[in-house]
Amino acid sequence: MSRLFRDLEGGRLGPRGCVVCIGAFDGLHLGHRALLDRVRSRAREAGLDTAVLSFEPLPREFFAPSDPPARLMLPHQRIAALRALGIDHIGLLRFNAALAGTSAEDFVRRVLVGRLGAREVWVGPEFRFGKARRGDIALLRAMGAELGFTAHEVDTHHHAGERVSSSAIRAALAAGDLESAEHMLGRPYALSGRVVRGRQLGRRLGYPTANIRLQRRRAALGGIFAVRVHGVDAAPRDGVASLGTRPTVDGVEPLLEAHVFDFDGDLYGRRLQIEFVAKLRDELKFDDLPALVEQMDLDAAQARRLLHTAPAPELRIA
Repeated sequence: MSRLFRDLEGGRLGPRGCVVCIGAFDGLHLGHRALLDRVRSRAREAGLDTAVLSFEPLPREFFAPSDPPARLMLPHQRIAALRALGIDHIGLLRFNAALAGTSAEDFVRRVLVGRLGAREVWVGPEFRFGKARRGDIALLRAMGAELGFTAHEVDTHHHAGERVSSSAIRAALAAGDLESAEHMLGRPYALSGRVVRGRQLGRRLGYPTANIRLQRRRAALGGIFAVRVHGVDAAPRDGVASLGTRPTVDGVEPLLEAHVFDFDGDLYGRRLQIEFVAKLRDELKFDDLPALVEQMDLDAAQARRLLHTAPAPELRIA
């Protein structure tokens, strides 16, 4: 059972010592998976625990709150995915002013050595950490020689000749290129969350929706999509979804609204996973509700056609 911790302070978590990797891990794409596979393999060989250190919010969100990066995963998705991979200790550290002001040297001593008993530390290419981003692989290696751990940097991961990165996946999703994003992720792109009550306008318009809030995080994609909805039944259900601010009805907060075809039940409180299969169009503002409903009818018909012909792959970790 994985153990989650959020703070720098606390007791020792890895009594046997840990093989640790550090990074944002937003999306857990193929490059992240390669790094985590290396960490798990090294831990098994040495009889050590595995540990992942990440941050919430992401450092870029903390330093640039008015222009945060689009998120590929919500926090609970990241935790669930790491648990599914069998990581022993998951550090989702609260990134705040105190952590931002912590020197790289202090971070190594307090967290890597003090909390985790690091024996090996693995990072991605060009990794930086600590106050003013002074920490790097050279500092880790120098401190490791003093404190009893080794430090390693993995190469950039490539798939089909293309560099895999969270930035490249964000760019693909923003362009509606779900196929490229899937290739870099190693699975279809999906968002998950618990269904909340909305204004129930969709039900009045003939399209009841399961609404998932994005916790005010910036979404990596937007528009109207053909989707598969996981968590309604044992098998995924086809549907159509909107991800955006709903300009026709004066929406403000980004919201994921999924209509499940041929379903009339109560999904409130259920945790669903929305797999994005194809983008149908961008979000538009209509003159009135009848015009909106007319377009919704067209979107639903197009989504049904696409999903009838599209394969339904097994959705792994998302």
